[in-house]
Amino acid sequence: MDMKVSENVDPGFVQHPPEECRAIGQIVDRIGDKWTVMVVGALSNGPLRFNAIMRVVGGVSHRMLTLTLRALERDGLVTRTAYATIPPKVEYELTELGRSLIEPLRVLATWAVKHRPTMEKARAKFDAAKNTD
Repeated sequence: MDMKVSENVDPGFVQHPPEECRAIGQIVDRIGDKWTVMVVGALSNGPLRFNAIMRVVGGVSHRMLTLTLRALERDGLVTRTAYATIPPKVEYELTELGRSLIEPLRVLATWAVKHRPTMEKARAKFDAAKNTD
């Protein structure tokens, strides 16, 4: 199917080919999961140890925080530094790439807080209409 955009239509943002859109979607999924935003927020003021991150984030299990930190480390957003001390000390810190994510997340958070009530009303209206079908 040939999807041609009229020259008179302004898409409002840069258009990307489908493979780039999929890649963008994967990155948005990574940074938009349940715990990533909160972990990045927790680390935005500097390095923290594992238990400190758990306290700041709140409600995250040990396993989920471990998985989240590993995924962030794998993606180059967080570094894990182990110190040869007794007891062992491990700190997590945002990389330069991770720090570059703070401002976009702040903008997204502002948008989400502003528009959440409108979206909740739309959901309720949609759900109510579906229940009458």
